[in-house]
Amino acid sequence: MQKFHALIPAAGTGNRMANVLPKQYVPLAGKPIISHTIQVFFNNSRISSIHLALNPDDEFWRSLTLEPTSKLKLHYTGGNSRAETVLNTLQAMNVNGDVADDDWILVHDAARPGLTHQLLDNLLNTLENDEVGGLLAMPLADTLKQADQAQRTEKTVPRANLWQAQTPQMFRYGLLKKALENFKGAATDEAEAIEALGLQPKLVQGDLRNLKITYPQDLALLEALFKSEKNN
Repeated sequence: MQKFHALIPAAGTGNRMANVLPKQYVPLAGKPIISHTIQVFFNNSRISSIHLALNPDDEFWRSLTLEPTSKLKLHYTGGNSRAETVLNTLQAMNVNGDVADDDWILVHDAARPGLTHQLLDNLLNTLENDEVGGLLAMPLADTLKQADQAQRTEKTVPRANLWQAQTPQMFRYGLLKKALENFKGAATDEAEAIEALGLQPKLVQGDLRNLKITYPQDLALLEALFKSEKNN
């Protein structure tokens, strides 16, 4: 029977946050961002394991002792790009043959702590029998402008049929590993690597709450949202 495994790349430094800490460790609503990110997978009974991909120099988790039966697995497999980190971790998580080729891998950004139980369940339900897999995404609502080097508009880009990719991005282990191994260059996300094989990932409706924390204002927005939800 196929299983579902979460893979969270958490090896980045988050320079755009202008913070000493890597952004996944910046506090949000009283605990590190990464704690919120992991928790939603812990709370879903369908997720068999959670694989955290860390920078080899990461000190945050070094003192943590995990039980052998823990759902959470640590891998110091961070590479020079997201794609390299994910591929390194796919290889590491299956050294003992614990993952079957047709098991599902859900790759989720460490700095995307707003994923809800409803979004995760909808993704699992929508894709568990899909031939390719897919990802959470949002249809673009704003007008898009293409800029020149002086940051002046060159043209307006039609937004019809354009979506903003989110995570998790959910693909079968064997297919995802093959896609990343064969991709020329560094894929910006897993879906791009799958597309390079000539396949079409399915877009599943995401939510604004599932934003990726990139800038300080993103953190402030989620902080306010979490506080509002707690008070309601």
